[in-house]
Amino acid sequence: MENKEKEIPASAGIRNDLYLRALKGETVERPPVWMMRQAGRYLPEFMEIKAKYDFFTRCRTPELASEITVQPIRRYEMDAAILFSDILVIPQAMNIEVEMKPNFGPYLPNPVRSQKDVDNVVVPDVNIELDYVMQAIKATKELLNNEIPLIGFAGSPWTILCYCVQGQGSKNFDKAKEFCFINPVAAHQLLQKITDTTIAYLKAKVEAGCNAVQIFDSWGGMLSPTDYQEFSWQYINQIIEALKDDAPMIAFGKGCWFALGEMAKSNASALGIDWTCSPRNARYLTGGNITLQGNFDPSRLFSPPSEIKKMVHEMIDAFGKDKYIVNLGHGILPNIPLDNAKAFIDAVKEYEA
Repeated sequence: MENKEKEIPASAGIRNDLYLRALKGETVERPPVWMMRQAGRYLPEFMEIKAKYDFFTRCRTPELASEITVQPIRRYEMDAAILFSDILVIPQAMNIEVEMKPNFGPYLPNPVRSQKDVDNVVVPDVNIELDYVMQAIKATKELLNNEIPLIGFAGSPWTILCYCVQGQGSKNFDKAKEFCFINPVAAHQLLQKITDTTIAYLKAKVEAGCNAVQIFDSWGGMLSPTDYQEFSWQYINQIIEALKDDAPMIAFGKGCWFALGEMAKSNASALGIDWTCSPRNARYLTGGNITLQGNFDPSRLFSPPSEIKKMVHEMIDAFGKDKYIVNLGHGILPNIPLDNAKAFIDAVKEYEA
């Protein structure tokens, strides 16, 4: 019975499968649209929940996580939902303490700085330690009622390492880089443990109901092209290879335009592009054969709605209607006016080639 279930395509039964068709590179009437970080901080209905529950309580409570996930869908009717969660649930499951401090961000009181620290990091049973995520996926699928696909996600091993070693956010992640360059053996052991955990985690997410998964390499652009291959891309590619037969994979490396050629050779279904790379360059660097996602500057959502619509149409024209998913070049900012977010989504729905 189990094998038969796995044979059912991820898009089976989903009424609006535009996003999944774009991931396959099929010809579409218009490109699909969703926004990174669409579930969250710019929405008043999210702020009401935030006022009552702390960050990780929201992540760990399936009914809260599922409600937050569908809030933007109710308001704007995007073509895909992305599960409300956080990339740092992975280190938490790996025996690394992570706090989310108000007005500060992630804080890890005992950062990983030595071989002994790496030895203390575990590869957990994700179905036990991260079961609350799987329950949130099931609850979200019920709320979505097969209308649109659900995206699961994880941080890249390098991005997770950055937080684990630095102990907090940073402008340059100098301590993380120092650790990698002074203790490369320990660094690669940590990266492999994170990779193994992430593979198991994403496979469990797909089994729980996610229709596609995205890897966020938020800090990949901190590395030189050579170091990116050694400390980031080879581990992302391991994840892609492990998941390629399970679900479509999207790889998003912020500031990683220099690696797009290499990334395009992988079995990823799509590549995310940030706003510093033009559509033309992104198509050129990737060889024009892979679906691209992006790349509207999130700050440009402060522009008047009429200007946003014009710019979105120009962006679609530049990328091309097919093999393209409309998105921002990074997460939506907290203080974006609701009408401007609506203008972004509406512009795509109104698009005519």
